[in-house]
Amino acid sequence: MTASVFTRRPSGSPLLVCLLFGALLPAAAGAQESFAVGKGQFFLNGKPFRIISGEMHYPRIPKEYWKDRLLKARAMGLNTICTYIFWNAHEARRGSFDFSGDLDVASFIKTAQALGLHVIIRPGPYVCSEWDFGGLPAWLLREPDIRVRCSDHAYMEAVHRYLMRLGRELAGLQIGRGGPIILVQVENEYGSYGNDKVYLAELEAMVREAGFTVPFTTSDGSDLTQLEAGALDDAVPAVNFGGGAEGEFANLARYRAGIPPMCGEYWCGWFTHWGSPRWGSADIGTQRADVEWMLKTGKSFNLYMFHGGTNFGFTAGANFTDRYMSDVTSYDYDAPLDEAGRPREKFTVLRDLIRQYTPGVERFPELPLPLPAIDLPPVTPAEKAPLFACLPPPVGSVQPRSMETFGQNSGFIMYRTRLLGPKTGKLVVVEPHDYALVYVNGKFAGVLDRHKGETSLTLPPAGGGEVTLDILVEAMGRVNFGPKLLDRKGITERVELDGVTLMNWSVYPMPMDAGFLRSLTYGEPDPAAGPAFYRSSFTLNQTGDTFLSMEPWHKGVVWVNGHNLGRYWSIGPQQKLFLPGPWLKKGKNEIVVFDLEGGPPRPIRSFTSEGTTAP
Repeated sequence: MTASVFTRRPSGSPLLVCLLFGALLPAAAGAQESFAVGKGQFFLNGKPFRIISGEMHYPRIPKEYWKDRLLKARAMGLNTICTYIFWNAHEARRGSFDFSGDLDVASFIKTAQALGLHVIIRPGPYVCSEWDFGGLPAWLLREPDIRVRCSDHAYMEAVHRYLMRLGRELAGLQIGRGGPIILVQVENEYGSYGNDKVYLAELEAMVREAGFTVPFTTSDGSDLTQLEAGALDDAVPAVNFGGGAEGEFANLARYRAGIPPMCGEYWCGWFTHWGSPRWGSADIGTQRADVEWMLKTGKSFNLYMFHGGTNFGFTAGANFTDRYMSDVTSYDYDAPLDEAGRPREKFTVLRDLIRQYTPGVERFPELPLPLPAIDLPPVTPAEKAPLFACLPPPVGSVQPRSMETFGQNSGFIMYRTRLLGPKTGKLVVVEPHDYALVYVNGKFAGVLDRHKGETSLTLPPAGGGEVTLDILVEAMGRVNFGPKLLDRKGITERVELDGVTLMNWSVYPMPMDAGFLRSLTYGEPDPAAGPAFYRSSFTLNQTGDTFLSMEPWHKGVVWVNGHNLGRYWSIGPQQKLFLPGPWLKKGKNEIVVFDLEGGPPRPIRSFTSEGTTAP
């Protein structure tokens, strides 16, 4: 490990029995420090240093709460914060970058430094993280023959533009330039995906070209084949696991000796799919034993997650094993801080362990005061806008095409055609990604749910005259892990009726963004079924965190004051949505609900102390 360090400790330096916890207060911004990889350990300013890190992701937390969550990391005894960088959030449109507001990652990193935390960044370009398309931008999928996470020219050209732009934002925040960044991860768990070493080498070179000179790391499972495929000669390989720490580190040592032993992700919990009978969680006893062993034996580690936060909007991803499984809105992850940032028992257990095994460290700061929490007045929407009365201008298409080809990243899309020839029989959609509602002459005919592998249904007779077929498709998260990453949304190929391929479609892209919401026309609510928007308002004299209960509703999306809180679905396990206090305001507030079932408006209630979405 020589190419990516500022200074190097002589290899004969003895390993301290208990590695220093490291300065909890890094030097002030602008003061030059050094971070290096030596034989068997990291060095901070020439002294042995053990990374005790926790993961949290800036887009999953309102910017107004970054300081609160980072203070709680300090209070638990962490000396480092680790975060992914989400390419698709920063470059949602090709060539147009956004590093403002909740995406101001430089500000997030500076806040961490001001509070005494070092930082590890994981810029991908692929990050997994139960995030739509693993952080890759949806516009890549407009290329019909695109290949990702390999040396494909079109892909690498886009990656290069992203990394160069990211370097302009963050390279100046490395430790040798007065910032807190001490490590940069190259790719992410690549050994679980591919074996293109040319790609990894090109990617590493791009990260260097972007101006990153601190030591590099990779992150994989401890299986030898994964390490061989995912590791780099000039980067510290870290292993990811959620139990059996001693065995995992033994595997790492067998793969490469003499490196600083590090767990890149110690899984504090797990993610959750729609329809799951239980929330993702992890056994606290196993975690306590593993973390204690890592502390006793001088290992560096990163708790994934320290605080999970929320998959606001349409950012949640999906998995595909034997079937498609999309992720819920909450990213609580059973982390030491719950979705609303409140410490749970796990926080206290891990804090006490860190205190026990880091003697001589300055007193840990106290937890900040709890954030305000409120109950909202019960709300029943007073206005309704049926979707079929608010369709945008259509785009013609001979056959259905995926939403990406229409320049749409997320939301809903509807396909309409007039039936010529067969007007009833077996309807086959190849393929509906991900949840499709079928209508004949405006009447509901059935659902095709990708989670259940459904691609066909029988159309009922429509009677005489002209027959119109509508297929409304909801994109529920692109696959973020494994070989099926190229997960286009909408109808991906064609539609057949009684063996005949249906042609000449009108396509209605509906990204459900601010512009689309402003175009809606509301009227008096009625009891009619069918997809519809519902709007109401409520007045507050104080603001605070709360959770909205959508239990009377079926399936849809909620916005408050223009902020997309995410999806709800009656199949569970999530029917409550976290509403951060900074997104509310004193005085009048607006709430909009889009529900696929429709019908009469139903009440919306809130919860505070008992409002957590996970146990």
